[in-house]
Amino acid sequence: MINEAAWHSLKSELEAKGVTLVAVSKTKPVEDIQALYDLGQRDFGENYVQELGDKSAQLPKDIRWHFIGHLQSNKVKYIAPFVHLIHGVDSFKLLLEINKQAAKNKRVIDMLMQIHIAEEETKFGMDERDITEFLQYYEAQQGDLQHVRICGLMGMATATDDEAQIRSEFFRMHTFFMNLKKADFVAKPYFNTCSMGMSSDYQMAVEEGSTMVRIGSLLFGAR
Repeated sequence: MINEAAWHSLKSELEAKGVTLVAVSKTKPVEDIQALYDLGQRDFGENYVQELGDKSAQLPKDIRWHFIGHLQSNKVKYIAPFVHLIHGVDSFKLLLEINKQAAKNKRVIDMLMQIHIAEEETKFGMDERDITEFLQYYEAQQGDLQHVRICGLMGMATATDDEAQIRSEFFRMHTFFMNLKKADFVAKPYFNTCSMGMSSDYQMAVEEGSTMVRIGSLLFGAR
């Protein structure tokens, strides 16, 4: 069961600030996704390749599917024909595979570099030094990487009640995003996505500069 009132409120609030709302629909039935689609939602996020493939086959073709989970290189081929944005790229091996599979499908796939900003060790992602090295390698190989496009950063804050810590992590991520934009992507307007913020902390994320939030429980209820 979707929360229609919450969707209208969120959509209005975020659109006024130029922030994209990605509805996190993992584990939710296609009927709920269709209901949100019918209201006007077009961006949906999924964590599992098999589930994403099954849902994309059953739902309208103009949905913009975001893969927001940890993506294994050997599974890229299953989503390469249709995925809109891959959020969690954290290795050059994965980038190369995305480029390879995108080329096979004669398309360019947009992606975000996943940055580790939280204190937990369980979250995936690169630190700032890793991303700097990642981009140096990307620039050196760019002639062979015509089918993948780096559009920004994605990160998740620490799961804590300490709002000051969460805000600090978002601030640091956005600052790094802006520094990259000025240093490495100044002439590339597609580098415009700072994806941070979920149901519990999206307001702080938006205040700290997020351009894309991933909202699940507020729209679909608890899992």
